[in-house]
Amino acid sequence: MANTKSAMKRARQNEKRRMRNRVYRSATRTHIKKARSLIESGELEQAQVEVSAAVRSLDKAAQKGVIHKNNAARRKSRLLSLLNRAQATS
Repeated sequence: MANTKSAMKRARQNEKRRMRNRVYRSATRTHIKKARSLIESGELEQAQVEVSAAVRSLDKAAQKGVIHKNNAARRKSRLLSLLNRAQATS
């Protein structure tokens, strides 16, 4: 536990930021999970909508500093390549 006044303040700030960041991280994971499951089940039209929501969510998380911009770019790339492969085979 923090002993000094400044360390206690820092702990409070970190907790606030953690709770705020958790919203964006959770939403991003949910969109990605939904998109992947739709792609795997073969529902490509709905998957297209969910992939765009996931991309939007990843961009927002990167903009807010929740995840690194390269991390967001990598996840978007993998998700879109998965969708493109599924569309090519169908």
